[in-house]
Amino acid sequence: MIEFRLNSNSGVSPYQQIVQQVKSALRLGRLRVGDQLPTVKHVVGKIAINPNTVLKAYRELEHEGLVAARPGIGTFVVNSYDETTYAAQRTLRRSLEVWIEKARRAGLDDESIEALFVDTFLFSPKELVR
Repeated sequence: MIEFRLNSNSGVSPYQQIVQQVKSALRLGRLRVGDQLPTVKHVVGKIAINPNTVLKAYRELEHEGLVAARPGIGTFVVNSYDETTYAAQRTLRRSLEVWIEKARRAGLDDESIEALFVDTFLFSPKELVR
């Protein structure tokens, strides 16, 4: 089951962080069709968040056709992203883990590694990626 984490320094609203985490888990294969999301009560207890915030996130995911609420039972994943990419992701993840380890050995802290990755991802010429 997915466990949500909120970053109060991200500048992203808590409900949107939940939405993003569910979508990321779907893209990475950590959540699959049929899986149940944590109950609102569970999320509220774990991360001290307003229940309406969790409900808003779940409603947005439902509106996007990714989850469906079953009254009295819970909220379940009903749609996902292309599963053919999961095998490729495993290989790429390993390469990224090696790169992160090299960055740490070079003396970069986590924030510097993240900044370098994001900057490269956002500002590298797209033709290099293709």
